Amino acid sequence: MEKNCLSVLDDLNMEMAIKATAFSCIGTAGQRCTTTRRLILHRNIERQFIDKLKEAYRFILGRIGDPLDNATLYPPLHNQHSLEIYEDTIKEIVKIGGNIEFGGKRINRKGFYVQPTIVSGLEPDAEVVQRETFAPIVYVFNVNSLEEAIAINNNVEQGLSSSLFTENVTDLFKWIGPEGSDCGIVNVNIGTSGAEIGGAFGGEKSTGGGRESGSDAWKQYMRRSTVTINYGKDLSLAQGIKFE
Repeated sequence: MEKNCLSVLDDLNMEMAIKATAFSCIGTAGQRCTTTRRLILHRNIERQFIDKLKEAYRFILGRIGDPLDNATLYPPLHNQHSLEIYEDTIKEIVKIGGNIEFGGKRINRKGFYVQPTIVSGLEPDAEVVQRETFAPIVYVFNVNSLEEAIAINNNVEQGLSSSLFTENVTDLFKWIGPEGSDCGIVNVNIGTSGAEIGGAFGGEKSTGGGRESGSDAWKQYMRRSTVTINYGKDLSLAQGIKFE
């Protein structure tokens, strides 16, 4: 299971980042393999970003309902077991000193509806953070630099999807380069949830090295052959050798 990470630096398009983060964290009630589980915020924008994210959550909670209804923005969890895992995780978070910035409770209506939850105050290597809950819970951490964000992003066993929000070209290329995100899906200024339909989908590390879709997909069903055809009347030998 995945612990996808979305990092936000202090040189960003705030409105775009909030929309992307909200969808990546709680779209389909957090029940996607590419859902954002960890949110890294630069200290300069941390409180402002969390406050705006809460506003987005409140708006989305006004559109709870049947997932088959096109007007619904926020559906329920899959079943009773998913609900129990969510509630047990919230209890554990509070017990070890985590701060519930938003949510953390079941919604009082028929079905397995829960509040999307924002958690702060825990360490990136806390066991509950490292464990997949498959529910709309996101853990927030603050950093002073891209380097710190990359370190937290890479500090999990899995490596499926990741995202960075920045308008700094230097940081952009460091993020997508060999010293950056170690995920199979490396996004910039777009959320973690979902993938480009024309691109290869898959991860690294314990996520596995396989890929679906894109050019890598059909390669797995093929075998490689080197075919050389001489259409002329003369024989050309390797490395220009003369054999007469």
